[in-house]
Amino acid sequence: MGQRGSVLLLGGAGQAGSDTATLLRRRYPELPLTIAGRNPERARRVAGELGGATAVTVDLARGDLGLPAGEQYAAVVATLWDSRLNGLRFAQDHGVPYVSLSSGMIDIAPEVTAAAQRPAAAPVLMASHWAAGVITLTALAWAGEFDRVDTIRIGAILDENDAGGPAGLADLARWAEVTSAGYARRDGGFAWSGAADARVELRGLDGTTVTGQTIPILDVTSLAFATGAPDVEFAFAVGESAGTRRGDGPSVEVRVDLEGAGPAGAPLSVSRYLVHPRGQRPLTSLGLAMGIERLLGLRGDAVPPGFYTPETLLEPAHVVERLADAGTLFVDA
Repeated sequence: MGQRGSVLLLGGAGQAGSDTATLLRRRYPELPLTIAGRNPERARRVAGELGGATAVTVDLARGDLGLPAGEQYAAVVATLWDSRLNGLRFAQDHGVPYVSLSSGMIDIAPEVTAAAQRPAAAPVLMASHWAAGVITLTALAWAGEFDRVDTIRIGAILDENDAGGPAGLADLARWAEVTSAGYARRDGGFAWSGAADARVELRGLDGTTVTGQTIPILDVTSLAFATGAPDVEFAFAVGESAGTRRGDGPSVEVRVDLEGAGPAGAPLSVSRYLVHPRGQRPLTSLGLAMGIERLLGLRGDAVPPGFYTPETLLEPAHVVERLADAGTLFVDA
C-alpha cells in the first residue's frame, strides 16, 4: 500500500471509530489499524473483531498520547472530542495526516490556529461537517445540474435514539451549552440569529413535521464558497424518525433544496431526500473512511501538507456512488 505504519483511531472503540475501522478493513484488508481508547478491554475487543488490528490505551492529556515510543503511524484520526488537540500536535510532530470530526463550528479556532502555524507539518482534514461531509458533497453533486445556484436549504432529522454513543452525546451537549443561536448565509452575508428566529419546521418523507432550527455548522460555509450561493442554511431536528414509527428502528432523513438557474438560464429547482434506514452512523463512518483513504493516497495521490475540508478532497459524484452502495436512498421530494 505504500504508507508506513498503522492508522491510529483515537476513540476507535466508540461508534464512529469502530464503524469507520470496519469500513476501512472491508475495503483494505491489509491496512494496519490501531484502535486507541481509554478502556483497554473495549479496544481489544474491537481490534479482535476487525482482525489484523492492534489495541492501545491512549491518554489525550499527554503530548505523546501515552503511546509506546518508536511506533510509526500512517495517520491520526480523532473520532472524539480532543480538547487539548494533542492528537493534532502528535500528527504534526510525526508528519502524518490528521482527521478531526468533533470540533464543530464553535470549536474550530484552536484547530485552525494550530494548523496555520505549522502548514508544512502535515495534511489536516477538518471534517466537523454533518456526517463528516457527505451531505455537503451530495448537495454539491446535485448543484452540478445548475449553471447558477441561488439558494441551498438542508434539513436533517435525526432520530432521538440515534445521537451516537457517549462521545456523540457529549458533543451535542457541549454545542447546546455554548449556543442556541442559529447561523446561515443570507443575501451573501454570514449572520447569527436568535434561537426564536432560527426555529424551522422540517417535514419528513411521510409528511410528519419536526421542530428544529438552523445551526452553526461548517456545511454552511463549505457550500456557500463552493457554489457561490448567496443564501445557504442547514437546519437540524431531533425527534422520532420514520423508521422508528414503522417499527424498523432509527432512520435518518436529510432534505436538500436547491434553487437557481439551469444551463439555459431558465429557473431550476431540485428537492431531494437522502435517507438511510440505519440512521446517521453509516453516513458518518463512510465520510470519515473516504477522507482517510484520500489522505493516504489509497484513492488518488497522497495529499500534501495543508489544511483541508471534505469538499476540497473528495469528488461529489464518487461520494454519491459510495453512499448508494452503503444503502442510502435518494428520493425526489
